[in-house]
Amino acid sequence: MTAIVPAIDIIGGRCVRLRQGRFEAQTDYAADPADIANSYAAAGAKRLHVVDLDGARAGHVLQLELAARMASQSGLATDFGGGVRTLAEVERVLTAGMAQVNIGSAAIRDPQLMRDALKQFGGEQIILAADARDGMVAAAGWKDQTDLTLEALIERFIDNGLAWVLTTDIARDGMLTGPATELYRGLKARFPKLGLIASGGVGKIADIAALTALGIERAVVGKALLEGHIPLTELANYAG
Repeated sequence: MTAIVPAIDIIGGRCVRLRQGRFEAQTDYAADPADIANSYAAAGAKRLHVVDLDGARAGHVLQLELAARMASQSGLATDFGGGVRTLAEVERVLTAGMAQVNIGSAAIRDPQLMRDALKQFGGEQIILAADARDGMVAAAGWKDQTDLTLEALIERFIDNGLAWVLTTDIARDGMLTGPATELYRGLKARFPKLGLIASGGVGKIADIAALTALGIERAVVGKALLEGHIPLTELANYAG
């Protein structure tokens, strides 16, 4: 069964959601991010996905203190990403209490950093965040489009202990139109031993069933939970 991982994206200490990765298409939510995390934990969630959008734009981690408070108060196993560009920042994030670290742009620009992180901290603590438009990887908070395919990026680290890949279909992010099932089907077929985390497009509980049918381990869900398209009562049924 695909586990639902609630997502909280942070700008300026506030919970926000973007549409298709565009900062100018931003929705702000009034509730404190820590209160939102606590509500997910109370509903039965086991994990949390936190994105430091300020850090993603700036190129260095900025919202770790808030993320650490969220993880500590809620008790959720939290993965954190956004602005992680150095091995020292990877260590800082893990020391702050995060269960896993998402490395995206740095894995594209400095593959050796990703290899060193996998070697030092292990595949269970390091997630490759491979986000794409039309199958091609984007970086720097999705502002920079590359000519690198998702498959080619993943292949770089297969022999270095890579265990988890989070893939966001940027065109579907925040749109509630359903996940990119064909994309995930292809990745699962090519990399059957990897744990895959789907992100982008989930708008109803049937979407989780579709991902379960593909053997996808986890699904990051943001807007659908924040706006009630998926009731919080479902979190206990899809925790993991």
